[in-house]
Amino acid sequence: MNRVLFGHLAREIYGATAIVLVAFLGLFAFFDFINELEDVGKGGYQVHHALAYVAMLVPGRVYELMPVAVLIGTLYALTALARQSEITVMRASGLSTAAMLRMLGLIGSLFVVLTFVFGEYLAPPAESAAQQWRLTATNSAVSQQLRTGLWVKDGPMVINVRTLLPDRSMERARVYTFDEAYKLSSLAEAKRGVYDGDGRWRLLDVVRTRFLDGRTEVERVPEFIWHSELTPEVLSVLMVVPERMSVGNLWAYTQHLKENQQNADRYEIALWKKVVYPLAVLVMMALALPFALTHDRMSNVSMKVFLGVMLGVTFHLLNGLFSNLGVINAWNPALAAVTPSLLFLSAAALMLHMVDRR
Repeated sequence: MNRVLFGHLAREIYGATAIVLVAFLGLFAFFDFINELEDVGKGGYQVHHALAYVAMLVPGRVYELMPVAVLIGTLYALTALARQSEITVMRASGLSTAAMLRMLGLIGSLFVVLTFVFGEYLAPPAESAAQQWRLTATNSAVSQQLRTGLWVKDGPMVINVRTLLPDRSMERARVYTFDEAYKLSSLAEAKRGVYDGDGRWRLLDVVRTRFLDGRTEVERVPEFIWHSELTPEVLSVLMVVPERMSVGNLWAYTQHLKENQQNADRYEIALWKKVVYPLAVLVMMALALPFALTHDRMSNVSMKVFLGVMLGVTFHLLNGLFSNLGVINAWNPALAAVTPSLLFLSAAALMLHMVDRR
């Protein structure tokens, strides 16, 4: 592989993609800020709170927009090279379509790594911090959005938390314990709950009622220990949508739902999407190549960029559509997550085949 040619292509694609990504981030940040202005002045929420909140959403936006930015950036860079006849010279020098795809794959590997890093290590904690920041600034609590609070099934117990605070502590928690015959055996009501680590929740100032044969016993205890795999990080599903959670938290919560015989389809689809999504960058680059190779038929760069935007928007919409359809129709989670990328990859392969036949 010609290192000079590879370096030239890499510089053009990286530069164009960076410009597109920054432009998209600025646009989305502006819309996010406008959306936050509706709540400015409520509960102490001020403009600087809104600006900080929008800034903390940026890593999640980078993860979300990366495939679209790579598609448009690659399309622009390759089309610009084709317009200057550089692609024609490369082809005349013996550079095959397969070789160009390999070069794009190597160039795109950096985007794959960046997308994975942002999606796994930067976006989830930033999104969680943003939601905590907003809740604290507005003097709100997570479960205030739910009329009866948060309900969680954990083995033989069902836990109801009326208020989950931004620091992940609990207020007014109830623990319903059932026996093997699914009869209610005890009810513990706690004023507060804190997480001690190692799977231990410490419920404080507890009134516990035992339901025995024909009678009940009520006792007041200073604390009640609840052992659970539901860590504050896993409970962050209330503050972060599944698509923005880390793979580790998605896996842990999915396993918890399965162990308690609950529907985990939405979280399984989100888990598979987290695995597949970084690879969608390579699909977008492959999709951009046929447009550069058809320079004679369509030489208008702006038209190709516009087409790239439309394709990127279509990919983004299909991703959300197949996720929702997968949950509604109980499709295989892996299939629901992979299908949009497979459709675009098939389209890229078909267009490349048509170009090579000329």
